[in-house]
Amino acid sequence: MDSLLDFSGQVAMITGAASGFGRLLSQGLAARGCNLVISDINADELANTVATLQTNENKVISMLCDVSQEEQVKAMVDAAIENFGRLDIGVNNAGIAHSLTPLHQMQKATMDKQMAVNVNGVMFGMKYQIEAMLKQGSGHILNLSSMAGIGGAPKGAAYSAAKHAVVGLTRTAAVEYAKKGIRANAICPFYSPTNILATDGFDSPENQQRLAQGCPMKRLADPQEIVNTMILILSPGNSYMSGQTIAIDGAVSAW
Repeated sequence: MDSLLDFSGQVAMITGAASGFGRLLSQGLAARGCNLVISDINADELANTVATLQTNENKVISMLCDVSQEEQVKAMVDAAIENFGRLDIGVNNAGIAHSLTPLHQMQKATMDKQMAVNVNGVMFGMKYQIEAMLKQGSGHILNLSSMAGIGGAPKGAAYSAAKHAVVGLTRTAAVEYAKKGIRANAICPFYSPTNILATDGFDSPENQQRLAQGCPMKRLADPQEIVNTMILILSPGNSYMSGQTIAIDGAVSAW
């Protein structure tokens, strides 16, 4: 295996692994020799993810985790240390969207839920991932932001605010822990046909084609395309990148 894509012996923690990017990344890292601690709130689909992994079962720990609950996120990091002795990669992928709502009609409950899952969930992950990585003197955190985290998102104000916060957490951690051997980056994907699109009412082919017209490539991202970039960012050879928010957007941000 090419050393740039060889994750043998590394340990990765991935939230939101029951579907979408989380499932594909779990598959991609497992196939490249990585040990995994993966979680989701959907037990059945998480079990389906585990069943698809090309690895020995003793290299995968799966557990239920609501990332808005700090003790549950901590339990994932604890499981990595107890079972594998270290944590090399933390991928804070779990997130939620909300239905399209003009800002002047946004409800506090919507904002609170976005902050609880999309911001606190990432912060809790980073908190305990960094604690473990400080003890070993190295580590790499990858957070899932969004194009909504680096620009405006009409009728998605709460989601956009939360994803902007993810960028702030990522950049702050990159600077704060650079001398400690810990790196932090984020990706900002354009629309991709994962389950989250259903929340916005964009799960039909017609609506997805309408979304695609906002991209110079005139198509949405295939989920595997996003995950391929995640794997490249996490590559053991990509050791000098930190504090970056990488748009994976078919040239949307170049407009």
